[in-house]
Amino acid sequence: MNSRHTTLDSPLGTLTLTARGEYLTGIFYEGHWHMPAPDYFGQPARIEDPVFAQTRDELGEYFSGGRVEFNVPFSVRGNTFQEKVWERLQHIPFGQTISYGELALELGDSHLAQAVGSAVGRNPLSIIIPCHRVVGRKGQLTGYAGGLSNKRFLLELEEPPAAKESKLF
Repeated sequence: MNSRHTTLDSPLGTLTLTARGEYLTGIFYEGHWHMPAPDYFGQPARIEDPVFAQTRDELGEYFSGGRVEFNVPFSVRGNTFQEKVWERLQHIPFGQTISYGELALELGDSHLAQAVGSAVGRNPLSIIIPCHRVVGRKGQLTGYAGGLSNKRFLLELEEPPAAKESKLF
């Protein structure tokens, strides 16, 4: 399949988008913690490529507050455990968070929290698969492959209106 990449300017800086065939395969930040091997990126492509154009449009709607879920077709590959974690991340509702420990318990063992954290950190589809919604045990911001300031931005973007209003006083 034809692997390709392009870049997209966003409120979070320049994002690198990757695709294979008709599927989005990655969204990576500048300085992303766990970048895949260079051959993962394939050939340069234009943002007008249908997968990239749809991603650009949907991310634009999300950043402007007009979208809470994504429809762009995507495909991710990892080991069995990573894929299980990434599947679960897709079910964290917009505006809500879950802790690494809670995810570990859901996956059957509270001692898996570090393994869950490792899988979350290697999620290749930041934002689309909402790994930013995973927080520390007491709700604190911990680890994010795109940096804690980007995680904070995304969580504040998704913050329920009542929570935002309560911060005004």
